[in-house]
Amino acid sequence: MRPQEAVAVEPGRAPSESCDPVPLEPFGEVPQGIDPERLRRSGHVLLAHGRDDTEVSEVAFARSGDVHIAYRTVGGGPVDLVYVQGAYTHLDVEWELPAFRRWCERLGEFSRLILFDKRGLGMSDRVPGATPLDVRMDDIRAVMDAVGSESAVVMGESEGGPLAMLFAAAHPERTRGLILQGAEVRERTDADWPWGEATEEEFEAYMTSIPDRWGKGGATTVLVPSIADDPGLPAISAWLGKLQRNAATPSTWDAFARMAFDIDVRDVVPTIHVPTLILHAVEDRICQVGNARWLASHLEGARYVELPGADHVPWFDPEETLAEIREFLTGSREPQEPDRVLATVLFTDIVGSTQLATQLGDRRWRDLLETHHEAVRSELVRYRGREVDTAGDGFLTVFDGPARAIRAATAIVAAVQAIGLEVRAGVHTGEIEQLPGGKIRGISVHVGARVMAAAGPSEVLVSSAVRDLVAGSGFKFVDRGVHTLKGVEEERRLYAVSV
Repeated sequence: MRPQEAVAVEPGRAPSESCDPVPLEPFGEVPQGIDPERLRRSGHVLLAHGRDDTEVSEVAFARSGDVHIAYRTVGGGPVDLVYVQGAYTHLDVEWELPAFRRWCERLGEFSRLILFDKRGLGMSDRVPGATPLDVRMDDIRAVMDAVGSESAVVMGESEGGPLAMLFAAAHPERTRGLILQGAEVRERTDADWPWGEATEEEFEAYMTSIPDRWGKGGATTVLVPSIADDPGLPAISAWLGKLQRNAATPSTWDAFARMAFDIDVRDVVPTIHVPTLILHAVEDRICQVGNARWLASHLEGARYVELPGADHVPWFDPEETLAEIREFLTGSREPQEPDRVLATVLFTDIVGSTQLATQLGDRRWRDLLETHHEAVRSELVRYRGREVDTAGDGFLTVFDGPARAIRAATAIVAAVQAIGLEVRAGVHTGEIEQLPGGKIRGISVHVGARVMAAAGPSEVLVSSAVRDLVAGSGFKFVDRGVHTLKGVEEERRLYAVSV
C-alpha cells in the first residue's frame, strides 16, 4: 500500500482514489480440507458450508502459556485475517446469529478469517481477574501459530481495537496490515479525552447495575440502532442475552470491564508502522467517531473512511464495510470471479500419526515425517502432480487427469510402507476454483477430503466420478458401497483401488 495522508471522509463517501491491496507475500497456510483425525489436532475440521461453500472449521484450542484459547477459521482466501472482536464473545453462540454468520462468511470469501475468544471469556479458559493487554496480545500469536499463519492482517473491532493496535506495534513482522473497525482508543471520558464511553461516575453507576442487567440483552438497540424497528428485534435481543451469559459471569465481566476502562493506547499509536485502514460509523453511540478521527490524524499513511449510520458493528448492513475491507486486502471492491477448471484432487494422510508421534518422540517423529514428505514428493514429480498444501502429516495435491492421480496414490502407499508407515488416500474429480497463490477450493475439494477420510490403512478410495472417467484404463476396483460424507449433501458410492 502506498503511503498517503490520513483523510477525514464525509459520511458515506470513500476517497476517490483506489486502495492498493496488502502485498501478498508467501506465508504458511493449511489445507482447505483434509483428514478429520489430523485436522482435529490443528483445528481445521470442516463443520459446514456457508455462503458459496465457505469453509467453516470446528472450534479448536490453541495453547498460550498455561491457557487454552478457543478459535475457529472461516473461508480459505489467500490472505489471513485475524478478527479481534469487541468485549464479550462466544464462538458457538455467535454462530447462531444469521447476520453475524453471514458477515464472517462474506469475509471468508476473500480471506481466511481467524476468530478467537479472548482468555477468560467465551470458550477460552477462565482466568482469575483480568489480564492486561500485553499478555492477551500473545494469545493472537498463539492462535496464528496454531493455524499455521506466519503473518496476517489484524482487524480490531471496538474493545478489540487496542489489542490489535498493540499487536501490530509489537509484531510488525507478523502483521501484514491493520484494520480498525469502530475501534476505541480510550474508554474513559475526561477533560483530556472527550470521546470516551463514560466518565468515572457514569462507569461506576453502570457497574453497579451489572448483576441485574447481565444476560438480558438490553443493549441491542444501542449496539445496532438500525434494527430498532425490526420485527426480529426480540429474537436478536434474546440472542445477545444468551451471548452475554455464555461469554462471562457478572463477576468475570466486572473484572474485564474495569480492566478495559483503564486502557489507553495513545502512546502506542505512533509506533504502528503497517498499512492501516480505519472504518467508523459517524453516529456510533458506543464508540464515538472522535476516536477514529484522532487515529486518522496520528497514524501516518492510514486510510480513513467514515461510514453513514450509527451501528457499532456492521453485521446487519455490511456492504460498504465489506467493500472497503475487500479493497484493502485485494485491491478490488468487487468480488473477483475465480477460475474454474476440471481437476482431480488427491488427499493422503498418515494412519495413526498421533500414536506414532507419542511413541517416537519429537525428534525421531520429525525425521520420519521428513522422510515421508520426500517419498510423497518424489511420486508427485513422477506422476506430474502439484502440491497444493501440506500441514503436519498429510498432503493435498492436484492432477490434470484421474489416472495419474490413482497411480500416484498407489505409488505413495507403497513408498511409505517401505519406511514403516501407512497412509490412507482419497481421489475425486470435479470442478475446482483456482485462487491466487495456487490455492484451490470448492465442493470437489471437500468431497476429496471426505473420500480419503473413509479409506482404511494403505487403501486408496476413489469416487464414482473417478471410476467412470478411467474406464478402459486397466484399473480394478472393489465396490465399498454408498457413503454419507460429512458436509456433502448427496450420498456418494466409493470404490477401493485393487492392486
